[in-house]
This record gives sequence, C-alpha cells and structure tokens, in this order.
Amino acid sequence: MKLKGQTFIITGASRGIGEALALELARAGAHLVIGARNQKALEFACEEVRGLGVRCEAVAGSAASAAVAEAMVKAALEIGNFVGFIHNAGVLNAGPLAYELIEAQYDEIMDSNVKGGYHLARFAYPHLIRQPGSVAVFLGSGVAEHNIPGMGIYAIAKAAEEHLARQLALEAPEVTCFTFRPGIVETEMQRQLREAQGSASETLRPLFRGYQSQGRVLTPEQSARALVRILEGDPRRFHGKIATVTDGS
Repeated sequence: MKLKGQTFIITGASRGIGEALALELARAGAHLVIGARNQKALEFACEEVRGLGVRCEAVAGSAASAAVAEAMVKAALEIGNFVGFIHNAGVLNAGPLAYELIEAQYDEIMDSNVKGGYHLARFAYPHLIRQPGSVAVFLGSGVAEHNIPGMGIYAIAKAAEEHLARQLALEAPEVTCFTFRPGIVETEMQRQLREAQGSASETLRPLFRGYQSQGRVLTPEQSARALVRILEGDPRRFHGKIATVTDGS
C-alpha cells in the first residue's frame, strides 16, 4: 500500500502506540489527523509530526463523541487523499473485579474502545468505500480471548471491537478492514497493570511484572513499525482477520 501523500486518522495519538504510529506514518510520508483527549499532549505530538515534513491536524476530545469523530473525518478530507483510519484509543481501568467496577469506569472503557470505533466508521466509511485501497484498522488485544481477573470489562470491549472490525469487513468489502494486536507494549496501560489497585491486584501485578522481567515487553515504536510494515505491504491479506505484531516483523 502506498503511504506517501496519503492521509490517515489515528485516535489515541497523544502518547504510547498512537503517538509512535503517527511518527512512523509521518516518516513514511503520510499526512495525519490525530485525536486524543489530552489537548496539550496532542498538540505536542502534532508538532512532532509536522517536524517530519508532512501535514498534521489535531482534534482534541473523545472519539466516542460523534462531533469529535466527524471533525476528524472532515479534517482528513480537507487535507485530501483520505485513505483510512487506525482506531487506537482505549481505556483499561484495571484492578477492580467486573462486578466492582463503577458505572463511570465501565462507560469509559466501552466508549473509548467500542463507541469510538463505531463513530469513526460511521463518519469515515461513506468516504472510504469510494476510495480505492482504503483501510480501517482496529487495535485489538489477546485478552479478548481470555478471562483475567481485574480486566474483564476491557476484555469484553476488545472482543466487541474486534467483532466490529469483522462486521465492517463483511458489510463493506471495498474497505480493507482488520484488527491489529500490538503485543505486550510498554504503555501507560502496562504500568497501570503492574501497579494495579483493587481486588484483582494480587493477580495482575505479578503477571505483568513477570512479562517485564522476562523481557517480553515491546516499545511502542517496535509495535508501531510492525503495523506500518503491514500497511506498506499487502494489508488486504488480513481483511476480516487479525494481524499480530509478528506479522509485521
């Protein structure tokens, strides 16, 4: 897939994997519209991207907001050559058991992962289905297939998000749509898991500290490079499927 001169939307791009993806795509010559809730951090990331010689627009706010999602698509169309999005935004809220999680925390998890992806598709797909070679990527997680105390609602959200990707692949085959599982990556989520509070903390802390001590934790840059390699190659082979970080190694 050609990346140079094309425009992509990335959610959750103010730090971690999202910021690393923005920089990797910019190095490949792509223009970007990036979104996140932290406006100051987002604007800093946008300046970093512009420093690589490409166009970048920042849209602050939650992708779960229809207005924010629509604004990101509008900005991408104004830049031109809008060919796809990567829905990276997500909230974990690790530690409490599923029945202990308060409603606001539950809503935050489901909104960022699932509703954000829905709104992005809602506003982007009418344009992407008319754009040859377009792509839609959802960041998934292996936890979607497992039951781990203290991250149950997050796992449910990721399972729903991965199902959304498969549904879109079926309903709009014109757009290459797939899930990318980024691996175990050193992000704020990993730190949250290693320092988890709540009833499940005695399970989560040793598990995720163990990944770190075993050297199994990737940098955001390593994971981002893997996805960019997939996009630069033949992303269509993952249509309706799950790609992993090893597929881009």
